[in-house]
Amino acid sequence: MKDASMANEHPALVLKKKRKRLITEGLKTNCPELIRLLSDMLDEYFCAVYEGSIVGPTLRIERNPYAIVALGGYGRREECVQSDVDLLFLFDEKVPENCEALIQEIVYPLWDIGLSVGHATRSIDESLDLAGTDLDTFTAMLDARLICGMSPLFSTFTNRFRQEVIQPAQDRWIETILSGYRERRARFGDSAYLLEPNIKEGSGSLRDYHTIRWIAMILSNIRDIRDLEYYGYVSSQEYARLSDALSWLWVVRNHLHDIAGRKCDRLYFEYQPRVAKRLGFFPSDRGQPVEQMLGKVHSAMEFLNQLVQLGTREVESIKRHPKQVRVAPKGRVPEIQLDRGSLHFTSSESIVRNPLLILRIFEESAKLGAPLGIDARRLIREFSYLANETFLRMPGALKLFESALMAQNTLAIDVLSEMSVAGLLERLIPEFGLIKDRIQYDRYHLFSVDAHSLKTVQTIKSFASSKTKDWCSLCAELYGDISPHRKWLLWAALLHDIGKGVQSDSHSRKGAEMAREILNRLGYRKRDVDTVFFLIENHLLLIKTATRRDINDEEVAVACARIVNHPERLKMLYLLTVADSMSTGPKAWNEWTAALLRDFFFKVLNILERKELAGFQVVRDMTRKKTQLFEAAAGRIDAAALEKTYGYMSPRYLLYAEVPQILEHVKLFRILGSRAFVWNIQTDTDTNTRTVTICAKDRPGLFSRIAGVFTLNDMNILNAQVFTWRNNTALDIFHVSPPTDAFFEEERWAKAERHLEAALKEELDLPNAIREKMASYAFKAQQGNTRPPRVKVDNTESSFFTIIEVFSDDFPGLLFWVTDAIYRLQLDIWLAKIATKVDQILDVFYVRDFDGQKVDGPEQVQTIQKTILDTLIGITKPGGMS
Repeated sequence: MKDASMANEHPALVLKKKRKRLITEGLKTNCPELIRLLSDMLDEYFCAVYEGSIVGPTLRIERNPYAIVALGGYGRREECVQSDVDLLFLFDEKVPENCEALIQEIVYPLWDIGLSVGHATRSIDESLDLAGTDLDTFTAMLDARLICGMSPLFSTFTNRFRQEVIQPAQDRWIETILSGYRERRARFGDSAYLLEPNIKEGSGSLRDYHTIRWIAMILSNIRDIRDLEYYGYVSSQEYARLSDALSWLWVVRNHLHDIAGRKCDRLYFEYQPRVAKRLGFFPSDRGQPVEQMLGKVHSAMEFLNQLVQLGTREVESIKRHPKQVRVAPKGRVPEIQLDRGSLHFTSSESIVRNPLLILRIFEESAKLGAPLGIDARRLIREFSYLANETFLRMPGALKLFESALMAQNTLAIDVLSEMSVAGLLERLIPEFGLIKDRIQYDRYHLFSVDAHSLKTVQTIKSFASSKTKDWCSLCAELYGDISPHRKWLLWAALLHDIGKGVQSDSHSRKGAEMAREILNRLGYRKRDVDTVFFLIENHLLLIKTATRRDINDEEVAVACARIVNHPERLKMLYLLTVADSMSTGPKAWNEWTAALLRDFFFKVLNILERKELAGFQVVRDMTRKKTQLFEAAAGRIDAAALEKTYGYMSPRYLLYAEVPQILEHVKLFRILGSRAFVWNIQTDTDTNTRTVTICAKDRPGLFSRIAGVFTLNDMNILNAQVFTWRNNTALDIFHVSPPTDAFFEEERWAKAERHLEAALKEELDLPNAIREKMASYAFKAQQGNTRPPRVKVDNTESSFFTIIEVFSDDFPGLLFWVTDAIYRLQLDIWLAKIATKVDQILDVFYVRDFDGQKVDGPEQVQTIQKTILDTLIGITKPGGMS
């Protein structure tokens, strides 16, 4: 019954009010049927205006009948909150001249109420001609649905569309759709794993379901999602999962549209917390609300991703091998057959008789480079209950699993990942299920924990490839060296993040304990279990130390060597570290990180292999270095002047700097004279960074001023070495990212130099300059992820310095504010390690007080923590930059 208050209102105004109420209620209850209800509500509008049309009767409908047809998402009855409304005004023979009046009568009122309506007016012939040449039009026509008008006309259109457009070119259309799928996958990447997934267009998105649907419509003329099961495109179990996945993604998409206030299909960071809250997630042992929400999104998209890959693979194999001829590969297992390039079981009964076939088919897949067929995957899921946690203790089972673990990846197949997709991996190792679809919400880990773990295994196995020698000859060499221990390295890679599946203070320690339980359960020797335990417990040791500590301080290398204690373990740990970092995401691994890690690895390896610590080696190196310096300077620098300058240099500086560097620094010192500073900028093409060497009169706050100038000029500090000579000369070496505009790089450096001159003369108010620069966008990056900052003060790891670690959400200008706070604490910075984890930074500072002493009093430590925290909180709170 119509609302009496709306009886005399225009249907568009009625639609607007009813639609608003429906959306409000539908979003409140997370109703998956909202898309269909919105579609039906639009249908009601079009039927109402069709029936009451003034223009319609003037079109001589008896001679030239017409129909209003829904296309695309509206045609599929998938109308989301901000979706477009796509229409076709379909005429029999030709579009009448006064058709524009009909459009004004029906479509314009929808524009007036804020709906985005796309429409076309065509005859049947025109529609078929266009559909025959344009993919977008073709797929829109596939989804066409009659709303109102002359149904015989629409029936004629659909029959001719199938007979004249689809059937004559069926294979071409399928290949065109598959080509579009592959192009979209390449363009959007693996969105199922991205932390800002595209719900509509990415891999594993709603568009993947549409791809399956379109191909099925071409082959079988299906009209409804349920028909996918009826015609055998999906099993009943797959249909249930498909329905759940689609319902979930539609609910998420509707909330995303509503929050964004526009058609937005990418789940941006800034929207994620609000979507998670609306969907009713709250903190639990499965993680923060956003992590749980993203995990469920990932699970749904991964299912669609796999479903479309299986479907497209099946279609392509049928095209390549039209005839079905199943044969047992020569010399292989008779119960497993090869057909059209994929593997299949001869029957379900064979699995019941011999459950090990569930593993054997993956071994065959690895050896033959052939994927599992759809029916084989379905049977594995159906009989996966046979693979309980004691399954691997059956005779021969563990050997088959190890075969999958160690099998080299082919171009298209990674059998371990295939086992995970089939649901087998978490059956064999129940603990692996704890990290399935688990997301870490730090904008740093690109993949879910389980996908990251599998990718780490793949990366390690890739070190055996000849291509690895081109980009990492060290990894290829070390992987060859540890050949007898590869199995344990791969087990460690598979389980290295297993501890993230449960709450604990240290996922590394917890993961090592869980791995020990798993491997003990499988009956491995204690010595081998201990190796895996060590690798997992310490899988962050090298990368954390290299990026957070002074790797030129021998204390650091010696401490690491004592933990590792054996060269073979160090090599395995290095390979695990590289693979772990590379598999985390592009922000976690770059040439700068690689260089730091490699240098530190060789320092520790040298200690372990030579069994020689500081002692006489340092003395010999210093003596050798001085001799080489004076020999290199002969004829270029006066020996007496060089001897005097050499006497200014601190032992720590001489230990760090190489002879060519010292010569360059001496030149800078001689140029400095009475100036406030001089600098030299060098380009490192290997790491695409800039090394900025600054020679200046030392003064309190010098570091913070330099950091502020880099901030003003959009350059990120990656690392810094700060030295003070005995004559109060500061020799600071900064590694920074290049200016964003490479074409005007020289101009940007000249501007930065002027800024630093002004700052050192107190002519530039850096705090205000940075406030003005950052006021408009300083906190956009951290929206949706606001963890409280932390400050840790350590006086145990270094004999000469207090180490300050600052953890904080990142924002432009952060380093300046932190170093300015350190200056106000009357502390000198001697070394800085800047480790930015995409959205969070971990800045590490080696400091002393102005008297050259460590700051180790309890009250002093508390003051340091409070001052830095107060600074960060004051800056990040609303209005803090103003």
